[in-house]
Amino acid sequence: MIMEKIKKEVGKAIVGMEDIVELMTIALIAEGGHILLEGVPGTAKTTLSKNFANTLGLKFTRIQMTPDILPADIMGHTFYDMRTGEFKLKKGGPLFANVVLVDEINRASPKTQSALLEAMEEKQVTIEGITLKLPNPFIVLATRNPVEIEGVYELPTAQNDRFMMKIDVGYLPEELEKQMLKKKNLGEFKTARQVVSATELAKAKRDALKTYVSDEIIDYIYEILKETRTDERTLLGASPRAGEHLLYAAKVRAYLEGRNYVIPDDVKELALPVLAHRIVVKPEYEVEGISGKTVIMDILERIEVPTE
Repeated sequence: MIMEKIKKEVGKAIVGMEDIVELMTIALIAEGGHILLEGVPGTAKTTLSKNFANTLGLKFTRIQMTPDILPADIMGHTFYDMRTGEFKLKKGGPLFANVVLVDEINRASPKTQSALLEAMEEKQVTIEGITLKLPNPFIVLATRNPVEIEGVYELPTAQNDRFMMKIDVGYLPEELEKQMLKKKNLGEFKTARQVVSATELAKAKRDALKTYVSDEIIDYIYEILKETRTDERTLLGASPRAGEHLLYAAKVRAYLEGRNYVIPDDVKELALPVLAHRIVVKPEYEVEGISGKTVIMDILERIEVPTE
C-alpha cells in the first residue's frame, strides 16, 4: 500500500508523526488538498514536508514568508529585455513545484497572501494578464506559529477555507523525543528516497475518486455541516467547500484503508482536521475557551451515526 511505503520511508528521516503523514497523503491524493501546519518552531515541519515530497519523487520548494515578500517573488514577473526592446515573462517562481512549503504564512502581507488564493484554488497563477498552469500534483503546506502575535497578519477567512486540513504539530511524547535524540546522536537519520512512482500516485488519485459513498454517508456529512451553521456558539459555520473536502478526504481514507466504500468512521476521523479551522466562534464564547475544535467534537457526539 502507498500509505505504508510512505510512512516507512519518512520514518528514516524523522521519528513519529505517522498520523500527520497519513493526513498529508490523503490531502495530496484528494482533489484540491492543501494543509496548514500549526506549531511552534523546531518541531520538524520543514524536515517532514521535504522528506514527504522525496518519497513521491516530487519537486519541493520552500518559501520563507516575510512582510516584504511580493507576489512577483513567488510567482515570477515580467522584465524589460534591452536586447529586443520588449517586455518578457520570467517564469519559474518557487510556486512552480509539486510540494510548496510556505513557511510562516501569516508573516506575508495580505497582498502576497491573496496571490496564493488563485494558486491554491485554480492551480494556476496570473502574471501581467498571462495565466500559467502549475504542476500536477500541486499541494501547499503552510506553517504558522500560534504563539507569535508581533509582525504577523491574520489569515483571511477565505484563505482559511482553501486549506483542506489544519494539523497541529506539537512536541513529541517523551519516549519518542528521547528516541529522536539518540538517533541524532548516532547519526542514524537518513534522507527519504522515492518509493512511490508517478504512475502509482496517478492511479491512486483515479481509484480513490471511484470509492463508493452511500446516501446515508452524504446525509451524515450534511448534518455535520448544518449543525456547524446553526450552533448557537458559531458566528460562521462550515462552507459547502468544507463539505466537498470532507467527502473527498473520506473517500481517499477509505481507499488507503483498502476499502472501496466509505464508512462513518472515515468521516468522524477527518471531521476535526477538515472542519475545525473553518469555524468562527462568537467572541463571547471564545473568551470562555470555546474553539472550532470544541464545537466539532460536540457535534460529532450528538449527531446520530448511520448504522447501515
